[in-house]
Amino acid sequence: MGYRISVDTGGTFTDVVIADETGRQTLGKALTTPGNVFDGMRAAMQAAAEDLAIDLEGLLAATSILIYGTTQATNAIITKNVAKTAFLTTEGFPDTLLLKEGGKFDPHDFSVDFPEPYIARRHTYEISERTGSEGEITMPLDRVQARAVLETLKARDFEAIAVCFLWSIANPDNELAMGQLIEETLPGVPFTLSHKLIPILREYRRASATAIDASLKPLMQRHLRQIDEELRRIGYVGEVLISTAVGGCMHVDELVERPIHTVKSGSAMAPVAGVTYSGMEDFGGDVMICDVGGTTFDVGLVRDGSLKYTRETWLGGQWTGHILSISSVDVRSVGAGGGSIAWIDPGGLLRVGPQSAGAVPGPACYGAGGDRPTVTDAAAVLGYLNPDYFLGGRMSLDLEAARRVVGGIAGAIDQAVEEAAFSILNIANELMIKAIQEITVSEGFDPRESVLVAGGGAAGLSILPIARELGCERIILPKTASALSACGMQYSDIVAEHTTSKVTLSGDFDLDGVNMALDGIEAELRRFLGTLEGKGLESYRLELFVEARYMAQVWELDTPLPCERFRSAADVEALIEAFHQVHERVFAVRDEGSQVECINWKGRLTVTLPSPIAAPETVSEHVPAAPARTRLAHFGDGQSVETPIYFGPDLARGSTVAGPAIIEEPTTTVVVYPGMSARLSGAGNYILEIS
Repeated sequence: MGYRISVDTGGTFTDVVIADETGRQTLGKALTTPGNVFDGMRAAMQAAAEDLAIDLEGLLAATSILIYGTTQATNAIITKNVAKTAFLTTEGFPDTLLLKEGGKFDPHDFSVDFPEPYIARRHTYEISERTGSEGEITMPLDRVQARAVLETLKARDFEAIAVCFLWSIANPDNELAMGQLIEETLPGVPFTLSHKLIPILREYRRASATAIDASLKPLMQRHLRQIDEELRRIGYVGEVLISTAVGGCMHVDELVERPIHTVKSGSAMAPVAGVTYSGMEDFGGDVMICDVGGTTFDVGLVRDGSLKYTRETWLGGQWTGHILSISSVDVRSVGAGGGSIAWIDPGGLLRVGPQSAGAVPGPACYGAGGDRPTVTDAAAVLGYLNPDYFLGGRMSLDLEAARRVVGGIAGAIDQAVEEAAFSILNIANELMIKAIQEITVSEGFDPRESVLVAGGGAAGLSILPIARELGCERIILPKTASALSACGMQYSDIVAEHTTSKVTLSGDFDLDGVNMALDGIEAELRRFLGTLEGKGLESYRLELFVEARYMAQVWELDTPLPCERFRSAADVEALIEAFHQVHERVFAVRDEGSQVECINWKGRLTVTLPSPIAAPETVSEHVPAAPARTRLAHFGDGQSVETPIYFGPDLARGSTVAGPAIIEEPTTTVVVYPGMSARLSGAGNYILEIS
C-alpha cells in the first residue's frame, strides 16, 4: 500500500498527516500561503518527511493515495471572491434568491437590513418556459428569447451560469435544452443545471445550491487541477482524491463538475476522526467532536457510530446567509479559534471573534505584523505556550508583542495583563460551549452521556474547562489533535450520494413511483461505481434513505429504509415505524396518529479505501510521569504558579500527569488545569479527566 497522505488547508495552518502501512501517523504543519496554496502544502509535507528521515521526492514516490481538503471554496463564498455568475430562472420567478426563506428571525426588526441575495437581482434573467408540477411542459423553451439572453451574458462577460427552472425535477427537458444552448452560444463557460445537481423540492434551496455551485466552478476547477498538476510536477504518480462535505472523498474529475461538495469539506472530516478515536478507546458510538482551529470552532456529532447529516448548512447566519442544501455532515461553526481577535464593544464589554487574524498577519506573537490581541496571544501571556517550541521549534513566538496587545485590553477593562488574558480565554470558551449546546442539548442529545473528542491546534488550551461545564466525563485528545480533519481523511472512504424527489404519504403510498425513484438512484450510484473499476476498490456498501416528516411539519429527518424496495403494506409499515423511532430519538416524541410524508429519496454509496489503524500497546498500569522543567503559568486565581512542563514525545504510554501541568507536543499544547489530570493511553491518545 505504501504511504497515505492527507492534507487539510485551513485559514491559518496547512496540516499534513502521513500514515504508513501499519497505521502509524506522522504530522507536518506549516502556515497556509494564500497567494499560492501549494507552497504551504509542500512546506507541511516537507516537515513531515523530515520527521520520517526521507526527502519529499522519496515520500511521494512511496505514496499510493493523497487526499486533499481545502477551505478555498468556503473562503471564496465568504469573501465574495467567486465568478461573475448569471442566474437563469423561469419567467415570473426572478426573486427566488432575493426573498430566500424570510431573510431574518424577526421580520419586524427593521434595524436589520434584509440580506443580499447570493447572485445580485440585476444578474437574474427570466427565461420564457414553464413546466407543471406533474411534469407536463405547459410552455416549451423559447429558444429565440433564450439565445438573446445568452448573447447579453456574452456581451457582459459573465463567467458562469446557474440554471434553475420551476419543476425541472419533475421534467428536466427545458433545463436540458437551455444547457444545450449555453454550450452552443457560450462554449467553455461553465454552467450548472439544478435538476442534475440537487433534484429536491423547495425552490429556494435548489436555486441556492445551483447558484453556489456555478459560481465556484471557474475558481475550483482551476484550483483543483492546479493542485493535481503541481503534485505531478514534483513527481507524484499515485491517486489524488479530494475530501467532500459528505465526510468522504472523490476524484478530481468528479468534483470539478460539482465543486459545491468541497464547501466545508475539511470540517466534515473531523467527525470521521472522532468516531475512529472513540472506537480505539472502546468508548462507544455517541461522540461529540470539537475542532478548535485558527479561525473557527467546529462542533459535530456522531450518534450510535453514524455521522449526522443535514441539508441545513448555512454559510453566514441561518436565514440571512446562503444555504448549501446538499446533504452534508452536520458541523456547526462559530468564530472562536486560536486566531480570533479580542476587542471592546461600544458598551465597554470584552468580546472575542468572529474576526480572525488568520495566517497573515496572524496573532501578534507570530511576529509577522499582527497588532490585535487574539486567543493565541492570551495563551502565550498565560504561560501556556513555549515560545521556543511552537510547531515543534520551527517557529518562535514573540511574548513581548503578545503582552503588548493583550495589555491594551487589560487597560480598557482595568485588569492585570494575566487576568485580561484569562478573561479572553473564558469568553472564547463560552462561545464554544454555546455552540456545543446548540447541536446537543437543543436536539435531545445529552453531552454527559457521550465522549468528547477534542482536536485542532488550540484544543488543548481550554478543552478541560469546557468539558467540566458540559459535565463530560470522558475526553479524548489525540496526539494528532492539531490535524484532526486531516486525520479524518486518513480514515475516510470514497462516498457518493444521489437524491430524487418523490412525494408520497404513508396513507396513500405510491409503491411503483417510489420503487422507480429508488431504481434511478441505484442505477446512478452503480454508474459511479463503474468509474472506479480497475482501481482495486472492490469493497463497498449501498445505503438507502428517505427524508420524511409528519404531516404539517416543516423539516425532514433522514430515515434509513428497512427494505431495498417496497413490495407490500408490511414494507410500508416497517418504514413508518423506522421514522417514528428516528423522530422519537431526536425529539423524544412519536406521533403515531399523523401520516408520514416522504419527500426525498437518497442513496449513499461508500467504497472502502485501505486505512490501517495502528494497534494499541498493552499498558499494565498508570505510571506518574516526571516533568522536564517548570514554567510560570496563570490559571485565573489571581497569581501565577510554577507549573511542571512535560515533553509529550518522551511520555511512555500509561503515563499520568496531574494538574496543574502543561504537556508540550510538537504541534499542540495540552493544559491540565488544577485538580484535573491526563493519561496517555495504549492507543497513543491523551485521556483527560476532570477530577
